[in-house]
Amino acid sequence: MTKRFVSDLAAGSAVDEVFLLARRNMAHKKDGNPFLNVTLADRSGQVNGVVWDQVDRIAAAAAEGDFVHVRAQVGEYRGSLQLVVKDMVRVPEEQVDAADFLAATTRDASQMLDRLKEMTARMQTPWLRALFDLFWADADFVAAYASAPAAKRMHHAYIGGLLEHTLSMAVLSETIAGHYSGVDRDLLLAGVILHDVGKTRELEYSRRIDYTDEGRLLSHIVIGLSMLDEKLKQLRDFPEDQAQLLKHMIVSHHGAREFGSPEPPKTIEAVLLNYIDEMDSRVNSIREYVAKDESDGAWTSYHRLLERHFYKKR
Repeated sequence: MTKRFVSDLAAGSAVDEVFLLARRNMAHKKDGNPFLNVTLADRSGQVNGVVWDQVDRIAAAAAEGDFVHVRAQVGEYRGSLQLVVKDMVRVPEEQVDAADFLAATTRDASQMLDRLKEMTARMQTPWLRALFDLFWADADFVAAYASAPAAKRMHHAYIGGLLEHTLSMAVLSETIAGHYSGVDRDLLLAGVILHDVGKTRELEYSRRIDYTDEGRLLSHIVIGLSMLDEKLKQLRDFPEDQAQLLKHMIVSHHGAREFGSPEPPKTIEAVLLNYIDEMDSRVNSIREYVAKDESDGAWTSYHRLLERHFYKKR
């Protein structure tokens, strides 16, 4: 049976479908009786729902993060679709196609990875080539690096998003390094490829994109430094000053302390990495916002974070 996605829902229709229970919250009406607010999701988006009847039974049937079979009626509430849920039961994970619930890059992951490998193979700096030989020989790392998202929500928030984001940045770094004199091309490329490497462990994405315990406790910057150190310990001839410069790029790539970097960029390569990262992530997030916007006319709805409307190309 063909799955009916969130994006296919229309007011007035009935729903008999499997979704991911992304959030649930018990509340009470004015008369004291309970009701349940839920958010249901799949790879196409999310929709809010409410349970008015048999609340205790339905609430006990599934937890956040479970796949659930939902019977509901689609209505509208405050201008948005809302499901009035009649029944909801947990569905075993093995009965669900995970591809229905996690968006993925449209690009070929193996081709993107091969492109990155080819770029590191052309490095003129022997200790950096040796470092990436270790990373690419680590099968577990490569599998995680090729499939991890780059973020939970803001940009490249889909399977393979980290690899797509990193390759785009790598291509930009080669162009920019050729434009400015005195830039260490190899160091810049190395910083690009490793700046978000900790996201392979900061994020989990088996059912939905969320933070791991390690990610919440340490952040991808600290995890990335640890992963780099693990490889550096296997290289006897890696210069200590070069290791510090590379670590600094990971530490400073958010650009400022208020954005999560322990230190701001203090080398040309670190400054360029910060701007390349910002440019690629911002372009991706704006494109995603414009593509998903359902407003009529030439302008999107107001983007609260960026504090502006965006013009849609006609």
